[in-house]
Amino acid sequence: MYKINCLNPIAAIGMDIFTDAYEKTENFADAQVAMVRSAVMHDMDLPEGLLAVARAGAGVNNIPLDKCAEKGIVVFNTPGANANGVKELVLAGLFMATRNVVAGANWVTENKADENISKTMEKAKKAFAGTEILGKKIGVIGLGAIGAMVANACDALGMAVTGYDPFLNDAMRAKLAGTVATTDDINDIYKNSDFITIHVPAMDSTKKMVGKAAFEQMKDGAVVLNFARDVLVDDDAMEEALKSGKVAKYVTDFPNYKTANMDGVIAMPHLGASTEESEDNCAIMAAKEVRDFIENGNIKNSVNYPAADLGVCTAAGRIAVCCKASAGVAEKLAAIIGETEKVVSGTKGDWMYILADTKAAVADDAVQAVAAMDGVVKVRVIK
Repeated sequence: MYKINCLNPIAAIGMDIFTDAYEKTENFADAQVAMVRSAVMHDMDLPEGLLAVARAGAGVNNIPLDKCAEKGIVVFNTPGANANGVKELVLAGLFMATRNVVAGANWVTENKADENISKTMEKAKKAFAGTEILGKKIGVIGLGAIGAMVANACDALGMAVTGYDPFLNDAMRAKLAGTVATTDDINDIYKNSDFITIHVPAMDSTKKMVGKAAFEQMKDGAVVLNFARDVLVDDDAMEEALKSGKVAKYVTDFPNYKTANMDGVIAMPHLGASTEESEDNCAIMAAKEVRDFIENGNIKNSVNYPAADLGVCTAAGRIAVCCKASAGVAEKLAAIIGETEKVVSGTKGDWMYILADTKAAVADDAVQAVAAMDGVVKVRVIK
């Protein structure tokens, strides 16, 4: 019986995917699987028996990826499962920034006691006049699942769309509308766009990527939308850009104390994936990933270990090994576990994952010998 601990409420439609071989536990220390949305895990003690952490969403900055990798805990996320929900909120943010919707709605609330509001609003509305997006230029930074959907939606609304992604490949390009342009120079986005929307993960290399140098290149009155993570934008530089008029509006789904108190900011409380559909899709995808890993050893959409897929095991045995990529474990493994039928291995960063089907069941002493190898952090007999 595998025990699952939900660190946040997970949609029932996803939890229903787990069979009777799994049961929920309220005790994190007993869990083999942790399901999480926004709960911060960095200061948590990770149980020795924990095999997988599944993030029902895309961002994983609330999970200690390196710490998990060091313990052989595979961390999954659900890229694309909430993409439509985020895309729709980006479009809402775009309209809020251009049509002064928030200020106009606030005026109605403030003047609701006015019996003649239907007349006075005709005089007041000029203060909330906005602009249209048709024909305007928008730059999309990051063309993953969300960025691609945003690019295509803006293109369909008549905007001139240019996308940038340093990892753009043919498969990603194929998901873009034919009229969406791309560039291999992010500075083209900064220089030429009326609107800039950010859709990249929060990593050391992307923190404060939109800062003073970027703002200096932007058109006066540009609108910046950030529905990815707050740390991608240099808050101090943004404050100066808003004060100077270089940026007209900053629309973000990730406010912090500083940005929440800035003039010119339209902030939402991380609503991007807060739809019934997104929560269901993320829960379903996370549960399926976990089951395939627990039952078959296969890895799909892990952020700290490489992908691996041998399907459902039909061989006599299957063994999974998490180890240091530099340890040379793969070359030595066959001599310990015996003759293999199929082996798949790969690396991600400093870490390697090996999944091997064997012609005979792997003996206990062989498992112990593999576990004792330098660089090995976890060994699991799947079958």
